Amino acid sequence: MEYVDIKSISELHDFFHYEKPLHPLITVVDLSKVDRSHRKPGAAYRLDLYSVACKKVEGLFKYGRTTYDFSEGTLMFTAPYQVLSPGIENKVEGWGLYIHPDFLNANNKGRKLTEHSFFGYDTNEALHISEPEKNVLEDCIKHIQREISSNLDKHSYHLILTNLELLLSYCSRFYDRQFLTRVKAGNDIVEKFEKLLNDYFSRDSLIESGVPDVKYFASRLNLSANYLSDLLSKYTGKPTQEHIHLKLVDKAKSLLWSTENSISEIAYDLGFEHPSHFTKLFKNKTGHSPKEFRNMN
Repeated sequence: MEYVDIKSISELHDFFHYEKPLHPLITVVDLSKVDRSHRKPGAAYRLDLYSVACKKVEGLFKYGRTTYDFSEGTLMFTAPYQVLSPGIENKVEGWGLYIHPDFLNANNKGRKLTEHSFFGYDTNEALHISEPEKNVLEDCIKHIQREISSNLDKHSYHLILTNLELLLSYCSRFYDRQFLTRVKAGNDIVEKFEKLLNDYFSRDSLIESGVPDVKYFASRLNLSANYLSDLLSKYTGKPTQEHIHLKLVDKAKSLLWSTENSISEIAYDLGFEHPSHFTKLFKNKTGHSPKEFRNMN
């Protein structure tokens, strides 16, 4: 596959055949004015930028493996170096906000914004917004664009960052709403995850397979690791890693009570390379070392 790398705001505008950028590190683009005629068929694109793009989607929209009738708008987020493979797009409406990492890394407040987990979601985990929600976000975009278009002064960076923080805070709120309103889809994922988790830990030994990570379960559910953790947190109160650790501790308790294997042997059976890592995790979750816990029985 051929990759096209876009490393700056200027390169992005050139690629879009768009007017010259007004700010070197952040821009708002009218997606209806982007020239898509020169895109290479089958090529994938890598942006060294953060992006938030709001596109209008008409009719049914595929969300994961489920189809929804949600035509008001679709919001997609990307972090630097994510690979994008755009499909065939005809008439496109909406806006795109693109931010160079240098803009956000200039201070702690900006760096905090990069921690929003939805920047790590896959495109099929997009945020679907209603018309009122879209209007709220567009107000934030207008404020950002107004500051970008004005003569830059000592207040510009702070005002742009403040409006960007507000925009992403609303996005976080709207994602929470989406998790809650799609209860059936969410519960289906939770049930599938729990089955995968139980099946994995039902093995007699994990020496060969090792302790599973979040990506293992996310890939089998066709989700990004960030999205799966956020969804589980909303529905169960615990992220993916916490579920893995709790299941691991439950299996460890069973082995400590039902076998005479040494602590090291149990650690290796559970997939740990170093018994000390097992002991640390077990004590963190139970308040007791494996040896103390065994002697309590």
